[in-house]
Amino acid sequence: MAGRSNGNANGVQYTLTALNRWSVANKQLPPIEKIKTIHVYDFDNTLFNSPLPNPKLWNGPTVGFLQTQEGIINGGWWHDARILGATGEGVEKEEPRAWEGWWNERIVELIRLSMEQKDALTVLLTGRAEPAFAELIKKMVTSKGLEFDMVCLKPPRGPNQECFSSTMMFKQCLLECLMETYKAAEEIRIYEDRIRHVKAFREYFTDYNRRQNGMGGAPTRGPIVAEVVQVADGATQLDPVLETAEVQRLLNDHNTQVTKARRGTRLQIKKTVFYTGYLISKTDTQKLLTLAQLPPNMPDAEMKFLANNILITPRPAPESILEKVGGMGSKTTWEVTGTAVFESKIWAASVKPVPETTKYYTENPSPIVVLALRKGARPIDAGKIQNWQPVPPEKQFVFESYVGEKILLRIEEENSTENEYESLFPNKTLKRKHDDDDMSRSSGSYGNNGGNHGGGRNHNQKENYNGRGGRGGRGNRGNGGRGGRGNNGRGGRGRGGGHGYRSLDDVDRNHSGTPPSYNAAVTYEDFPPLQKQYQTPQQLVQQQFQQYQNYQQSMQAKGGKPGNGELQYN
Repeated sequence: MAGRSNGNANGVQYTLTALNRWSVANKQLPPIEKIKTIHVYDFDNTLFNSPLPNPKLWNGPTVGFLQTQEGIINGGWWHDARILGATGEGVEKEEPRAWEGWWNERIVELIRLSMEQKDALTVLLTGRAEPAFAELIKKMVTSKGLEFDMVCLKPPRGPNQECFSSTMMFKQCLLECLMETYKAAEEIRIYEDRIRHVKAFREYFTDYNRRQNGMGGAPTRGPIVAEVVQVADGATQLDPVLETAEVQRLLNDHNTQVTKARRGTRLQIKKTVFYTGYLISKTDTQKLLTLAQLPPNMPDAEMKFLANNILITPRPAPESILEKVGGMGSKTTWEVTGTAVFESKIWAASVKPVPETTKYYTENPSPIVVLALRKGARPIDAGKIQNWQPVPPEKQFVFESYVGEKILLRIEEENSTENEYESLFPNKTLKRKHDDDDMSRSSGSYGNNGGNHGGGRNHNQKENYNGRGGRGGRGNRGNGGRGGRGNNGRGGRGRGGGHGYRSLDDVDRNHSGTPPSYNAAVTYEDFPPLQKQYQTPQQLVQQQFQQYQNYQQSMQAKGGKPGNGELQYN
């Protein structure tokens, strides 16, 4: 059948031999007359939950920059196979277990059905570069037991020396070859996660069928039933330490090339510090969140859950402050002493060090943990709370913290003239980055049971060796005509929101290493994930509330004395 050809008006011959040049699968294609339907599956975040740059690790501009093609020599996030190869625990460990947990299992099921369908041509289509990714992607799908008639990646040039200005141009060219070769196919179905690509595919098929109906061009095969199924993406993230290391390798290679060529811009990873604080573990964050007595019907979208730190200072801490708190990584034990709600917008807990003679420092009036914020609320307003409700004995608990920083990393031009402190500020303006969603300074408490020490920025600072000191001054899943087969069963590890997800042809074209020294005492998250079943803080609090309601009802049924309206912590 390889000799059978279908020509068109522009002289291109569509044969199985020619079509197979698009594929790296090295398989004989099925006969033309046997195929009645064509199933095309996208790879990234349709079939496989590919990792994206972590928006809780990098600042916004860097998330975009990493996904550009020309910002980093030899390509960025989508163009260097080391990033995809670093998924999970790396190829050596993931291949034997077939990258378990990283697949969209619903799409895997559909592919297996396509494999069993004798009149279906099954195609894997991705805009990743063929030279860099062909072997890795074949290894990944083979480990999963998936067999495609064609595995198509974007080549430097097409089989007929076609040049592609974008990934979409490449995909449309291949789709046309599929339909023109398999003229007996009555339908084609594409599974795709990106809204922009879904729209472009639908427009392409509309134009194609218009031509096949004799409008705007000569028919070549007749109309085809085309369905583009939008799949909800299942974006994931790498381990933050691993992700940073992989990006550093990209920059090292980039900087080596810049040095050799003696032109271009050397790049460096820098960090932006939003605050320094006593950071709280994920386990203790869960406990603290049970103290936030939220209205039971409060929607998650209205809330931001924190409970992850006791503020020291809303900026990088200078050495003078670090000395007072024992340095980065220093541990302090705290006891919860009270809770409060401010204007039904801020839920907070007051704490004291254990023992009370422990030296500490905070630029709030007293040590507090902001538990949760309603949309529009500012953490700084927690400093206005004056009336704290004591915590009943059964809800009191002690937890440990360590001194660390809330940071985001960024990629900027290497600058040999700036010092380490200057490098902490984006754009070298030396202005403290202020985020209303992060704890802001209210006042300082650190010293000697009395004595106010003037501090820069008009802080009222107090040293505490005995007690907490006084109050200081201010400081869609889509459908086609048929629907029903595009649902995405999300399973995977290291999950994160797909913020800033940019496809291979969404990249900008106008962008133009010393390894950073990182302190281990850093946090990258607004609030940690709570449980393996991805229970949100709101759900956790409501669960505790429901448990207490059940307890109250059982006590009343037994004739016992009901509780005092407080949530019980187990």
